[in-house]
Amino acid sequence: MSFSISATQNQYITYILSDESALSRLEVVPERGGMIARWSIEGQDVFYLDEERFANPELTVRGGVPILFPICGDLPDNVYVYDNKAYHLKQHGLARNFPWEVIEQSTDSSCKLTLSLKSNEETLKMYPFDFELRLMYELQGKNLKIYQEYINKSDKVMPFSFGLHPYFLVKDKEQMVLDIPASSYQVKDTKEIIPFDGSFDFREEEIDVALKSLKRPSASIQDRARGLKVNLKWSDEYSTMVFWTLKGKEYVCFEPWSAPRNAISTGESLTELEPGATCEAMVEIDVTSV
Repeated sequence: MSFSISATQNQYITYILSDESALSRLEVVPERGGMIARWSIEGQDVFYLDEERFANPELTVRGGVPILFPICGDLPDNVYVYDNKAYHLKQHGLARNFPWEVIEQSTDSSCKLTLSLKSNEETLKMYPFDFELRLMYELQGKNLKIYQEYINKSDKVMPFSFGLHPYFLVKDKEQMVLDIPASSYQVKDTKEIIPFDGSFDFREEEIDVALKSLKRPSASIQDRARGLKVNLKWSDEYSTMVFWTLKGKEYVCFEPWSAPRNAISTGESLTELEPGATCEAMVEIDVTSV
């Protein structure tokens, strides 16, 4: 049997999903916001991880795949108004800051690990809705699927956006080839719309742009220096892809968001879920050698 799931007690309990035939190994840390911390294939890391930040529960993680809900990006002054009341939500929302619970696992024809996060007294102070989030990580060979369910357990329509924030390890960005099906992007700070020719200037201190109106629900990042190509696919619920990196850091983030930043206030591409209803979405990451 090439599929296995084990749990080990590090600083946090870590679930290790392994496909031994492909030498593919995924580490999931439910206590640290339900996130994937690491994924290695044949000994090569797919994701970047800042170990110091990961070890400090006071800091948000830079690395792995943090989960974004009920907002993506930041809000002006970290505030939004619902039903004439102001609520405070920090960047990317609350899901990545709470411990998740493992509710199911199987190793029949792949490794499947399902996690759940339910609203509680603390979340209700920031976001006044009863909800349950479920994420299932499925590992098979060099393929990872992340299935998501967003369940409205309140008696009112629940507005939100959601996303994932993968940090892909790239040691030499000049050796990277991007295939992103967009013709323009919007710069975060200036809001300027700039034509996209398929590449960025990595001499800039920071690149933080949103790509919308994508021609197809897939993209790829080829790392010629390491001989890896990461292919991404996403379901129709995602409207926006954000590309973010900092100069001198060995990562690029390519983030599927269901809506752009501040959607909870502007309404742009916002999901508004009826009571008792479920919104489902999926992101797939496939790694090949080049």
